[in-house]
Formats: sequence, C-alpha cells, structure tokens
Amino acid sequence: MSLYDWAFRKLLDLHQFTYVHSGGRTGQKWLGVTTLLLRSTGRRSGLERTNALIYAKDGGDYVLVASNGGANIAPSWYFNVRANPLVSVQVGRTRYEGRATIIARGDGEYDRLWRLINDDNSDRYVRYQHKTERPIPLVVVTPALSSPGGR
Repeated sequence: MSLYDWAFRKLLDLHQFTYVHSGGRTGQKWLGVTTLLLRSTGRRSGLERTNALIYAKDGGDYVLVASNGGANIAPSWYFNVRANPLVSVQVGRTRYEGRATIIARGDGEYDRLWRLINDDNSDRYVRYQHKTERPIPLVVVTPALSSPGGR
C-alpha cells in the first residue's frame, strides 16, 4: 500500500469515527459529497458493522456503489448485505431501518442508477470500474415504511 493510500484510508477512518461519535451532527457532508452510515450484520461474526459511504437518492431509496475504490474484490459490507439484506442507514442524525437490494450490471435499473450516482460524483465510479475487471454492483437500500428510527 502506498503512503498516499495509507493516509487516505486513515482520513476515511477519521471521517467515519467523527460521523459515528457525533451522533451524525458532523459527517454527512464530506469533501464535497454526501455520506451516510450503513449498518449491516457481519456475515461471519454476527456483529453490527458500520461503514460511511457516499450515496445518491433515488426517490426514497439510497443508492450505494460496492466499488471498494476499484479493487478486484468487493468491499466487506457488500458481502454482509448479500448475506443479510436487513440493514439500517443513518443520514445525518436520522436513522432508518431498511432492506438492501443488490443491482448487478445487466439488471433493468442498473444503467439508470449507475448514471445517477456516477454523475453526482464527477465520474468517480467510472474511474473505479476502469481499475478492475470485476463488474461493480450497486446496492439500493429501501427504508421501511415505518417512521424513521431514533438518533
């Protein structure tokens, strides 16, 4: 891992730490993008796992990209939601329970959703896709119909 990659990873860790420990008062807007906290269940550990992720809104849904920065393997959170799609998202100080749906390249909504999140993020995901032969999947989180969860 290069020094740049290591430093950037530490910056991401600091962002997530701040978002979580501020109760969402700080962290939703970060480096010009909107982020949320995805909470999923570890597929092996059964423990709650939290990831700060860039998102786009599609109606009431949250669109996430399982890019892992263009690495040849998807991020751990992707395998967690694939194993157990019951998740929660926290946007700012508001938390929603929801269900994650994986959208693979070739699925009906994939191209539209890819354009939505990629265009909102200065072609970041096109650059990540060029770094890997792995088709990068999308994950759409649909909040439950009940009212938003607590803070």
